[in-house]
Amino acid sequence: MTVLGVALLALCTLVGVFLGDLLGILLGVKANVGGVGIAMMLLIAARIWLMRHDRLGHATKLGVEFWASMYIPIVVAMAAQQNVVAAVSGGPIVIIAAVGSVLLCFAATALLGRIGGRPARGGAEAEPAAAVIAGDVEAPSPVRPTTAGGR
Repeated sequence: MTVLGVALLALCTLVGVFLGDLLGILLGVKANVGGVGIAMMLLIAARIWLMRHDRLGHATKLGVEFWASMYIPIVVAMAAQQNVVAAVSGGPIVIIAAVGSVLLCFAATALLGRIGGRPARGGAEAEPAAAVIAGDVEAPSPVRPTTAGGR
């Protein structure tokens, strides 16, 4: 059911908000630190785990994919509630954290790109196009529309 996908999102959100609040307390900040991001990472991990164990039905998968596609609007809405001016006036740690998180994301993306590998190039669908480009096969002529009355 699609409801199970929404329930999974709700569970991940509750755990993410709790961990974000806990992280804020540990850092001495009176705010949730990364709760939505943690929730989305938990949702991705839960989806992968459920798929590997064949416990993710089609309808549940649709519910999870819907909320995964809603990630960016949710983050934008959450960020709109934050007081950026007050955060920056708190000191240089904000700038250091921002630059550090961006660099960490770049490094993680590069690492995942290397670990994940690349799909094999030149499948069956690429062979006819390659032959046309190489000049081995004549390209099909474009289809011209005909009028209803004919000639």
